[in-house]
Amino acid sequence: SFTMNMYLFVYDLMQFCGHSWIFTNMIIRFMTFGKDSLVDTFYSIGLVMRLCQLFSVLEILHILIGIDKSRLLPRFLQITERIIVLFVVINSQEEVQGKYVVCVLFFLWNLLDVVRYTYNMLARMGIYYLPLTWLNFSLCILLYPLSVLAKGFAICVSLPYFESFGTYSIKLPFPFTFSIYFPYVLKMYLLVLFTGMCFIIQNLFSERMAHLGAGNTKNKRS
Repeated sequence: SFTMNMYLFVYDLMQFCGHSWIFTNMIIRFMTFGKDSLVDTFYSIGLVMRLCQLFSVLEILHILIGIDKSRLLPRFLQITERIIVLFVVINSQEEVQGKYVVCVLFFLWNLLDVVRYTYNMLARMGIYYLPLTWLNFSLCILLYPLSVLAKGFAICVSLPYFESFGTYSIKLPFPFTFSIYFPYVLKMYLLVLFTGMCFIIQNLFSERMAHLGAGNTKNKRS
């Protein structure tokens, strides 16, 4: 309906503004301060980044109620990957927040999202620019694996701090003998992360074929 389409347009616009602000801020700070800007990336843009990622959870709801026709599982995996790495790994360990990998990860996420939400906004209005469509469904195939590698590296960097501080590790009192050592949980999640990457990349290729292969049947403006 028109109301739902307008709501999705406003949602995409808000996400576009948030990620554009982050992306522009990162570039300006790097051009101004050079490498010194990399270590405090999280402190300067972390709040907006967390808000954008929290709002992205709505995309799962959009698919569940049927107003977004995207596939649920790939989108769910992509969103939960970011939520876990951002809130569980980076946000909980101050020592990790100043690592260069955080800047790399934020740069990849926001570059992808600026393109994706731009494409989505225009698509809501029935506007399809072939170069933007090609960029949207091609860039993610290149950058998503790089972002997964950055996520994995961020998790590996965080492991010594989770081991030292015991963050999220739980040891149940007597009579229970069960305990959760969180670094082991993260190591197992690394397997899930890279296994899910193969599934998501396959889905990205399918989406690219579906949209670019059907390009001649859509009313694209170039």
